[in-house]
Amino acid sequence: MKAKNYIFQAIDKFILKIILDKDTAKGIWDSLKKKYQGIARAQRQALQKEYEMLSMTESESVNDYFAIVNKLRLNKAKIEDVDVVKKMLRSMTPKFNYVVCSLEESKNLDVMTIDELQSSLLFYEQRMRSQIVEEHALKVASGESSKGRG
Repeated sequence: MKAKNYIFQAIDKFILKIILDKDTAKGIWDSLKKKYQGIARAQRQALQKEYEMLSMTESESVNDYFAIVNKLRLNKAKIEDVDVVKKMLRSMTPKFNYVVCSLEESKNLDVMTIDELQSSLLFYEQRMRSQIVEEHALKVASGESSKGRG
């Protein structure tokens, strides 16, 4: 009776309606387990579909792009690193063409892990950002120096 009482206190009212007719704590637990296993399976299937349609957008960062893969891995989806690595490289935006070509030429993609790929792409992304900042600073500096002469 105590266990049932604790369970009732800890759950949402919507779920409470589902388990009110259960007589034992084990019956409640089994009912909740069945419900949430179904939800987890549905979430995994939705993530799998999202992964299959995955393609990086221009506004996405590398970490944003890899978020779906990390969610799949957390939900224990059965995806092989080699398949993910090849999929990710195929679906990167054109601004990553140089690093994709470099990785394809210099690495054995069959043994590359998802984490290695992500760190390589993050490194490249960081270099691109710093280069853009430097170019912007040079433009600003050259704009100021030409104004001073006029």
